[in-house]
Amino acid sequence: MGSDTLRPDAPGRRRVLTCMSWAGSAMIWSMAGGVPRSRLIGVAEAAMPTKDFSFAQISDSHLGFDKPVNPDTTATLQEALGRVTAMPEKPAFLIHTGDITHLSKPGQFDTGHQLMAATGLTVHTVPGEHDILEDDGKSYLNRYGKGTKGDGWYSFNAEGVHFVGLVNVVNLQGNGLGALGHAQLEWLERDVKGLSASTPIVVFAHVPLWMVYGDWGWGTADGAQALGYLKRFGSVTVLNGHIHQVMQKVEGHVAFHTARSTAFPQPAPGQAKGPGPIAVPPGELRNYLGVARVSLVASNAPLAVVDTPLAG
Repeated sequence: MGSDTLRPDAPGRRRVLTCMSWAGSAMIWSMAGGVPRSRLIGVAEAAMPTKDFSFAQISDSHLGFDKPVNPDTTATLQEALGRVTAMPEKPAFLIHTGDITHLSKPGQFDTGHQLMAATGLTVHTVPGEHDILEDDGKSYLNRYGKGTKGDGWYSFNAEGVHFVGLVNVVNLQGNGLGALGHAQLEWLERDVKGLSASTPIVVFAHVPLWMVYGDWGWGTADGAQALGYLKRFGSVTVLNGHIHQVMQKVEGHVAFHTARSTAFPQPAPGQAKGPGPIAVPPGELRNYLGVARVSLVASNAPLAVVDTPLAG
């Protein structure tokens, strides 16, 4: 894993930082005509309550990581969860898109469970590659695998939205690319087969399902096949983590979003020798960490393009 120093004003970073949201802000998603849209709102606007179904996403907490980049990932996770519970309207649930732990140790899982349970929210998780380092992933499944299939994939419904949690970190491919595998793909095809094409779909997995940067393994080798099973739906939203920065892309009816870490940032694609923790100037770490809030609102508003710069 590479290492470098990240500065908000560094050459070559400005364009990337327009695709990163900052601590103290929240990502609001609304359902317009059955299609999700998102926008970054400031602290004052975030304090305004909403009346609609919403949930929160966090990712890449890396509990147990203790390098100088962030020697206390427990504290930053706790702070991120505090932002979730402080939202004016309580989110329906919390999604964690993987790498709860750094080394899959029992104590790290215990800490993560205790902190997330303290929010009082139902928590839905998928594993990151750091969560399955021991016992063939059994440490993760023993805590979060109840009611799941295979290596931990599952689906559920909430407020008319169909949520699908996928696992793409068990059999990583060349350069560390994510992979879903035949059994999970078959399950996904069956899972969505009986749904109406008007059903909004939210898919969440650790490694991005779209090819962000193949040289660093920032993509899923068979992600296109999975997305093929979803192409008939009018609204598909894909939530991922892994790359520790906000990036967005829209292809047809599919909107892709990656989340910031609660632990440390990583470099923009191709802007370092490789992926890995990035050091930031003293006192600025929290500018690069955060949470996302997602609101689903039924309305007749026109379709909004999701690919919007997210400068702080």
